[in-house]
Amino acid sequence: MSPVLAGLFTTAIQLSSQQRLIMMLPLCLSIAVVYKTTRCERLRDVPIAAGILWVTILLGMAAVGVGLWSLFSFFVQRV
Repeated sequence: MSPVLAGLFTTAIQLSSQQRLIMMLPLCLSIAVVYKTTRCERLRDVPIAAGILWVTILLGMAAVGVGLWSLFSFFVQRV
């Protein structure tokens, strides 16, 4: 049984670009939920606050991605 489990954790799964972006959604959501759970005083406020933070994280990461892509495109065209 242990060689099977070792094979699961040592063999990489092939993911396309779209699948990698989709995998970012639950990662960012879990970060937002944990952060807001530690910061909110009332448990009732956590879902809305975590949702807002989740969207903020996603938009921020998208903005950074677009910025880096534009810098890359700019410098590649200059070469």
